[in-house]
Amino acid sequence: MTNTIEITGIGNSISYCEAKGLGLIFQAYANQCANEEIMGVGFNPNSGYVYIALENGISICSCMGHQVDFLVTNFYNGEETFYDTYKEALEHESVEED
Repeated sequence: MTNTIEITGIGNSISYCEAKGLGLIFQAYANQCANEEIMGVGFNPNSGYVYIALENGISICSCMGHQVDFLVTNFYNGEETFYDTYKEALEHESVEED
Protein backbone atom coordinates (compact mmCIF):
# COMPACT_ATOMS: atom_id res chain seq x y z
CA MET A 1 0.00 0.00 0.00
CA THR A 2 1.31 3.42 -0.96
CA ASN A 3 0.51 6.55 1.01
CA THR A 4 0.64 9.97 -0.58
CA ILE A 5 0.87 13.49 0.78
CA GLU A 6 -0.60 16.33 -1.24
CA ILE A 7 0.99 19.77 -0.99
CA THR A 8 -1.90 22.22 -0.85
CA GLY A 9 -1.65 25.79 -2.08
CA ILE A 10 1.08 25.17 -4.66
CA GLY A 11 0.48 24.95 -8.40
CA ASN A 12 2.37 23.01 -11.05
CA SER A 13 5.57 25.01 -10.51
CA ILE A 14 7.28 25.90 -7.25
CA SER A 15 9.16 29.14 -6.71
CA TYR A 16 12.71 29.10 -5.37
CA CYS A 17 11.67 30.30 -1.89
CA GLU A 18 8.85 27.75 -1.62
CA ALA A 19 11.14 24.92 -2.74
CA LYS A 20 13.87 25.97 -0.32
CA GLY A 21 11.33 26.25 2.51
CA LEU A 22 9.88 22.81 1.75
CA GLY A 23 13.36 21.32 1.90
CA LEU A 24 14.02 22.98 5.25
CA ILE A 25 10.76 21.86 6.86
CA PHE A 26 11.15 18.27 5.69
CA GLN A 27 14.73 18.27 7.00
CA ALA A 28 13.49 19.58 10.36
CA TYR A 29 10.80 16.89 10.40
CA ALA A 30 13.39 14.18 9.73
CA ASN A 31 15.83 15.52 12.34
CA GLN A 32 13.50 16.50 15.17
CA CYS A 33 10.18 14.69 14.96
CA ALA A 34 10.27 11.83 12.47
CA ASN A 35 7.42 9.36 12.91
CA GLU A 36 4.96 12.01 14.12
CA GLU A 37 1.79 11.75 12.05
CA ILE A 38 1.45 14.39 9.34
CA MET A 39 -1.98 15.98 8.98
CA GLY A 40 -1.09 18.13 5.98
CA VAL A 41 1.61 19.89 3.97
CA GLY A 42 1.06 23.14 2.17
CA PHE A 43 1.72 26.74 1.33
CA ASN A 44 -0.27 29.61 2.83
CA PRO A 45 -0.28 32.47 0.29
CA ASN A 46 -1.57 34.93 2.93
CA SER A 47 1.38 34.43 5.27
CA GLY A 48 4.03 33.20 2.83
CA TYR A 49 4.69 30.13 4.97
CA VAL A 50 5.20 26.57 3.77
CA TYR A 51 4.26 24.16 6.52
CA ILE A 52 3.90 20.61 7.75
CA ALA A 53 0.93 20.38 10.12
CA LEU A 54 1.34 17.52 12.58
CA GLU A 55 -1.50 15.59 14.21
CA ASN A 56 -0.24 16.68 17.65
CA GLY A 57 -1.10 20.33 16.90
CA ILE A 58 2.40 21.58 16.13
CA SER A 59 3.28 22.95 12.69
CA ILE A 60 6.76 23.08 11.20
CA CYS A 61 7.01 26.18 9.01
CA SER A 62 9.33 28.39 7.03
CA CYS A 63 8.62 31.80 5.53
CA MET A 64 10.25 32.61 2.20
CA GLY A 65 12.84 29.85 2.64
CA HIS A 66 14.21 31.26 5.89
CA GLN A 67 14.80 29.48 9.20
CA VAL A 68 12.38 26.84 10.39
CA ASP A 69 9.94 27.69 13.17
CA PHE A 70 7.72 25.39 15.20
CA LEU A 71 4.27 26.89 15.57
CA VAL A 72 1.80 26.12 18.34
CA THR A 73 -1.71 27.52 17.89
CA ASN A 74 -4.11 27.94 20.79
CA PHE A 75 -7.35 26.76 19.23
CA TYR A 76 -9.42 28.49 21.93
CA ASN A 77 -8.22 32.05 21.26
CA GLY A 78 -6.27 31.74 17.98
CA GLU A 79 -2.99 32.90 19.53
CA GLU A 80 0.06 31.62 17.66
CA THR A 81 3.42 31.10 19.34
CA PHE A 82 6.63 30.37 17.43
CA TYR A 83 9.48 28.28 18.85
CA ASP A 84 13.01 27.62 17.64
CA THR A 85 12.94 23.90 18.44
CA TYR A 86 10.43 21.09 18.39
CA LYS A 87 11.27 20.32 22.03
CA GLU A 88 10.26 23.85 23.08
CA ALA A 89 7.00 23.55 21.14
CA LEU A 90 6.24 20.19 22.79
CA GLU A 91 6.85 21.67 26.23
CA HIS A 92 4.45 24.53 25.47
CA GLU A 93 1.90 22.09 24.07
CA SER A 94 1.99 20.01 27.27
CA VAL A 95 1.48 23.13 29.42
CA GLU A 96 -1.54 24.13 27.30
CA GLU A 97 -3.16 20.72 27.89
CA ASP A 98 -2.85 20.93 31.71
